[in-house]
Amino acid sequence: MKALLQRVTQASVTVECELVGKIGPGLAVLVGVASGDTAKDAQYLAKKTTGLRIFSDSEGKFNLSVQDVNGSILAISQFTLFANSRKGRRPSFTEAAPPDQAEQLFDLFVEECRRSGLTVKTGKFQTHMLVEIHNDGPVTIMLDSCDKFEPSRP
Repeated sequence: MKALLQRVTQASVTVECELVGKIGPGLAVLVGVASGDTAKDAQYLAKKTTGLRIFSDSEGKFNLSVQDVNGSILAISQFTLFANSRKGRRPSFTEAAPPDQAEQLFDLFVEECRRSGLTVKTGKFQTHMLVEIHNDGPVTIMLDSCDKFEPSRP
């Protein structure tokens, strides 16, 4: 799974001219699910997302998480994070999970973020969405559940 985090002053998502999600300061998170991802991937990314220190403290250093600043999250499903454009000019999305699996893991990601006590808004899965993001900084960080490090020591 991948999550593209953008620190925002505000963000919103509209589907068919209807505002379905809006947040103030916090994170806009684009979430992609790959074939083979599991619940552990969703849980890892949610924990990393809610705890990542990318908000400034009183000295201007990245020492605070979205939880620390009482921010919110706008989570948007984004299968195109798994676009493969190595060949030709049209991207392939074969690495992305099938919609049923992707929706289940996206929903788990959202649920895990909410368990941290944060307000989490979402778009509508498998629809055309208009996402408005006011990137603050700009600060944009890519997380990938493949990056989780579990040392194997003898």
